[in-house]
Amino acid sequence: MAQVAIIAHKEVPADDINKERLLDFYSGESRWWSSDVPVVVYDLNVKGLTRETFYKYLGRTSSRMKSMWLRRKLSGEGDPPESMRDAGDLVASVVETPGAIGFVPHEAVQGNPDVKVLALIAWEN
Repeated sequence: MAQVAIIAHKEVPADDINKERLLDFYSGESRWWSSDVPVVVYDLNVKGLTRETFYKYLGRTSSRMKSMWLRRKLSGEGDPPESMRDAGDLVASVVETPGAIGFVPHEAVQGNPDVKVLALIAWEN
């Protein structure tokens, strides 16, 4: 069994995250961790099990999420998550960006003290 890790900048004011809050962040419904810490959302732009598992967990397809992001952008309600080309780039961006959150294969961050793992999503191979 493999796992998707939901990771965040190590100083975010949370130690875990539930599906509803994660969906709020990724849909743009919520833009703040707390009153003074904005959320910076990163998306993994690599098609495969990690991305598929993440969006399945949220109860959305990646194409449905893209439609929501486009609608928000066109209405002036916010920009879509920044899309990263691979797990290494996403991890580096989360490490460097206060308030950042993203998702990667768990093995990409195992033992990495520079990020917080807020949740693990399992999938069967």
